[in-house]
Amino acid sequence: QVLSLPIVVIVHGNQDNNAKATVLWDNAFSEIDRVPFVVAERVPWEKMCDTLNLKFMAEVQTTKGLLKEHYFFLAQKIFNDHSASLEDFQSRSVSWAQFNKEILPGRGFTFWQWFDGVLDLTKRCLKSYWSDRLIIGFISKQYVCKLLSTQPDGTFLLRFSDSEIGGVTIAHVIRGKDGSSQVENIQPFSAKDLSIRSLGDRIRDLGKLRNLYPNIPKDQAFGSHYNSEWVGAE
Repeated sequence: QVLSLPIVVIVHGNQDNNAKATVLWDNAFSEIDRVPFVVAERVPWEKMCDTLNLKFMAEVQTTKGLLKEHYFFLAQKIFNDHSASLEDFQSRSVSWAQFNKEILPGRGFTFWQWFDGVLDLTKRCLKSYWSDRLIIGFISKQYVCKLLSTQPDGTFLLRFSDSEIGGVTIAHVIRGKDGSSQVENIQPFSAKDLSIRSLGDRIRDLGKLRNLYPNIPKDQAFGSHYNSEWVGAE
């Protein structure tokens, strides 16, 4: 006899997310010769990064994986620590509770529920944008403000929503006549929104968006993602 791959039986679709978390954790972190159902309660953060990256690339079916700065943002999120350095996180371990039991501060969902929402959205609606590196995605609202506040009016970037599961938002800078700057985050778009009108066409619609950060004209960056049928309809 041999141990099978992990199986989770659910009775309702709303349990699907937690079931996937259980299977992912078991597949990634159990020992081959382990006692059945015995899996480590804590794992090195670096090992978690590798797991999240492999999961992301497999689900989205892209060759463009997560970058060092993405891991830094994810570490800040899962450990709820915005003061540690990238090197500090590399020596830490993450628990099952932090992964999919504890609710993120100020939110109504766990880290995995949020990450799985990003996976689903990217797989369904954003694969080509991600693969073209047009979406920074994993970046905090605070760091976006730091990046954009010194940029020309209309500079924008794309990030995954912190407040909603499965949402992508556009952050852009508005510069006043006195030189002052304000960074605005547009209401996140869900998979349903993007199935009605694509992200590329929504970006083209918004005249206040001019250059993708740091300085790529939006038509140059997103032109290949515009829907030609809409061009003829205008």
